[in-house]
Amino acid sequence: MKTFLKSLIFICFISVLLIGCSTDGSSDETNGESGKDGVTLSLYSTVTNEADQIAMESVIEKFEEEYPEINIDYNFPAGEYESQLRVKMAANDMPDLFDTHGWSQNRYGEYTMDLSDMDWVADLDPALEEIFTDEDGKVYAYPINQAKDGLTYNKNVLDEYGIEPPNTFDEFMTALETIKEESNGEVIPLWFGGSEEGEFGQFFDQFATPLLITHPDYDYSEALLDGSFNWEPYTFLPEKLLEMQEKELINLDALTAQVHEKTQLLAQDKIAFVMATTPIGAVRELNPDAELGVMPVPAIHEGGEQSWIGGERHTYAIWKDTEYPEEAKTFIEFLAQPEIVQELAEGTSLPAGLTNASADIYFQPYYDEYSDVMVEPYFDRVFLPSGMWEPMGTAGQELLSGSLTPEDVSEKMATEYTRLLEQEGSE
Repeated sequence: MKTFLKSLIFICFISVLLIGCSTDGSSDETNGESGKDGVTLSLYSTVTNEADQIAMESVIEKFEEEYPEINIDYNFPAGEYESQLRVKMAANDMPDLFDTHGWSQNRYGEYTMDLSDMDWVADLDPALEEIFTDEDGKVYAYPINQAKDGLTYNKNVLDEYGIEPPNTFDEFMTALETIKEESNGEVIPLWFGGSEEGEFGQFFDQFATPLLITHPDYDYSEALLDGSFNWEPYTFLPEKLLEMQEKELINLDALTAQVHEKTQLLAQDKIAFVMATTPIGAVRELNPDAELGVMPVPAIHEGGEQSWIGGERHTYAIWKDTEYPEEAKTFIEFLAQPEIVQELAEGTSLPAGLTNASADIYFQPYYDEYSDVMVEPYFDRVFLPSGMWEPMGTAGQELLSGSLTPEDVSEKMATEYTRLLEQEGSE
């Protein structure tokens, strides 16, 4: 009898444990659904450099502390972002929150929730209104920061060789040649992490604006928009990139260099110029005496003007079919608090997208210095069909590897431009 009672007690004890384990497992499964443990929002972002990721992770952690019932499952796919989002768009299964990275209306518009009823819209920087708001008043995404790209330069290097930031492309080429000669080849005049196609895409995209858009005598914007553009004038850019390679004004390993190498080389004063804006934080961790500057894209044609290349950088849109619209809006509202706006602007070293906070940004004195320079939208976002970024970047790789001539690059651009325009027209 005693043995029977002991067995019965043991069975009951095991049953309680199993029930407890089953309950725990069920809670895990409901995490992310409308269960008692709250919901999980999926979030995809294009942030790639470590400083930006740290800034975003810090803000997400603060949000989850304040709203423990809402979990953020964040993803930073880097170079795989666009391909992953295209798959999700095709399946109509988007993340709850996602980065529109310059395509809030043209590419992602039909997948985004209208955010016009949110309080933060009143603080949207006027420079971004046309980008995020359509003629019907729909607001497509929340701007974490805004782009103001040109070139980043190593101020220590330019000061050492007595070089002023160039205003024109001819001055830019002269500066590159001077740096090579004066440093005896120890400093790379213009550096590319060309193992990633986007490095060359950035060069072509930024310089296309002064070449083809902003000078009144060389304004091809209408032809680009209506599909009649003759790509011959574009050949100037691959010709100049090839000339830079032949004169050893870019790094010898431009086709294989990894983007992450840039930080260390800048810290060692081994690079003079890079495309776009490079955060100073990681560089100064390696060299506290490092000094970087930013400048607009030089003018190309005589009488032309410099241009900042900008608009939307990192954003969060809410998927229109999310199961958790209120929770997603709660996250956006959290981001729009002045102290969080400031934290993200300073953490990413870029101007904020809202006007309700003042951020201490390292490059702000340079933005102030060139405050009279117009901010032009990224060339590909306005004038090229969706999908042109990849062929634009790979054309640079093929050019420097010797498989394409400058004329071939323009022909490739023309072919892809026509193909993708026709593809858009058939959709």
